Amino acid sequence: MLIALNRVVRFSYILTDDKAQVLDRSIDGEPLVYLHGGGAIIPGLEAALEGKRSGESLQVRIAAADAYGERDDELVQSVPREMFEGDDAVKVGTHFETSDDDGEIRVVTVTGVDADNVTVDGNHPLAGIPLNFAVTIVDVRDASSEELAHGHAHGPDGHLHD
Repeated sequence: MLIALNRVVRFSYILTDDKAQVLDRSIDGEPLVYLHGGGAIIPGLEAALEGKRSGESLQVRIAAADAYGERDDELVQSVPREMFEGDDAVKVGTHFETSDDDGEIRVVTVTGVDADNVTVDGNHPLAGIPLNFAVTIVDVRDASSEELAHGHAHGPDGHLHD
């Protein structure tokens, strides 16, 4: 069966940057499962998988724009240290959730700390980086009506949400 809109796909992968550094991989050999067309994976990878079938392997390079986007320097801000009062754990690499002007939740990463200010970066950690995937498609099946209604794939024991 070919990968197409509204099909559930299981695939294993290794993700590297252009220096061949492994950035991510399938956890413990367990394939990733997603509903094709549901927006669960980056657009460039979803497009590259379109039309492939079970058992196929491929190497694909995804441009930053089709992955986590280009870096946006406007998402890097210095905020007063006092906004983190009572949080002694603020250090470089710490992640926080914040909301933007539209009320959307955004995860920011602390990239700098001094006595007066904390620098936070709202870019995805992989923004601006082309990504290289080594993918093996494990299987492809039609999505169930429940999966289509929920907009995502379910595991073998059904869904794990309310």
